[in-house]
Parts: sequence; C-alpha cells; structure tokens
Amino acid sequence: MIGSIDCMHWQWKNCPTAWQGDYGNRKGQKSIILEAVASFDTWVWHAFFGVAGSQNDLNVLGQSPVFDEVLRGHSPQVTYQINNTVYSGAYYLADGIYPRWTTFVKTIPNPQSEKERSFASFQEGYRKDVERCFGILQAHWAIIRGAAQMLDEEVLRSIMMTCIILHNMIVEDEYDYDAPEVFEPDPMNTALTRIYERPIGPNGLPLEPEPLLHDGRFNNPMIDRYQEMQSSYVHERRQVDLIEHLWQMKGNHNG
Repeated sequence: MIGSIDCMHWQWKNCPTAWQGDYGNRKGQKSIILEAVASFDTWVWHAFFGVAGSQNDLNVLGQSPVFDEVLRGHSPQVTYQINNTVYSGAYYLADGIYPRWTTFVKTIPNPQSEKERSFASFQEGYRKDVERCFGILQAHWAIIRGAAQMLDEEVLRSIMMTCIILHNMIVEDEYDYDAPEVFEPDPMNTALTRIYERPIGPNGLPLEPEPLLHDGRFNNPMIDRYQEMQSSYVHERRQVDLIEHLWQMKGNHNG
C-alpha cells in the first residue's frame, strides 16, 4: 500500500456565470475538485486539480493522470506476499465509490464476521491519511480554507499546487523518519517486499520501454496493462487474503 486516494472540493465564490452550471454541485455551491494521494505522513505523492465540482470522484478518476505511468510501464515493480499468495503491483486505499480494480483496496460496506469488521476498521482508519492531509492543507493555508476569490482557473491551480509543494516541504523538514516507531508496526511483512525502481540492462543503464506508435505494433502491452489494472478478480482475491492476513496479525488484539 503506497497511499490513500480521495478528492476535496474547493469552493469557488467568483465562478464566472457562464460556468456555474458545470461547477455547481448538488448543494448549489460552485467548486473545483482536487484529487490527491497521501501517505501515512500526509506527504502528497499525486495531485490533480481542475475538474468541475459537479462531477464525482469516479468522474475525476477518469480524467486523472494518476495511472499514466502504470499504463506506460514506467511505474516501480513491486512484489509482495499476502496469506501465502504472491501479488505484483502497488495499490491505494480508496472509499466505496472507486471501482474494484487491482490498483485499489476498498472497505467492506456491511461486514458480517469478526474478520471482516476487523479489516474494515483498519482499512477505514488508514484511509484517513489523505483526509488528514486535506485538513492540514486547509489549516496551514487560509487561502484554500475559504472560498476562492479569483476569476481565473489557472491562477487557482497555481495557488493550490503552491500550497501542496509548501506542505510537502514542511513535512520533509519536520518529520523525523529516523525516530523509533511509537505506533503499532505495519502488519505487512516488509521482508517479503521487493521494490525495483527500473529494470537494469546489461550495460548498467535502465531499460527503456518500447515506444507506443500509432501503427498498433506496440499498443498491445499498454492494453494488457490496462486490462490487468482493471481486474476485479485480483481486487477481490487480494481483499480476501488481506482479511485473513490482518486477522492473523492483529485480530486477536482488537479486544
């Protein structure tokens, strides 16, 4: 798990009249949406800003570049083992509106057993990282806590991205990564996790992926990666394994 993904609405007070139909949400407020991925320390790994507030998180995902590197084959290669099953590819924690893709792990809407309730509790707890990040951003920068006053969407995008960059600088400066862990250890066995930044060729240099040309000769790898990313079977199988894994690691300590 490399982070949690969610969206935040920034109210746009001075939205141009001609755009108010697109940017108005069901409450009648005009807003612009920020999609972000944040880790446990609230570091923002991905930010996509500018989608009209009338759209939901799923519509934002359809326009977001969050998985562009995955489809191009540029993303880090990750393998890990859960409940004696080996998986490849990192994933984000997400709420219920996101699809059942390989790249997401969602909670269980109506958990029935103790194992499912334990998993839902941990998933929903860790997923709060991105929501804490939104709260910290608004607490630090009053300009995005209140309604946006400017008329130009590009200016608003620059303001939002500047605040996120400054937030990451603060996190990097203040967070002590060398301090002893005072919370519960991560339930994932990091000894079974291997991360490779880029495949290395015989000359010692990173291997470059094959170019995607319009003649279709190199489109098949991207299509295969797209289909693999949207596999609901892997999503459900990994969720079952995570339920068992978490129960074995922490289930007996829930009370």
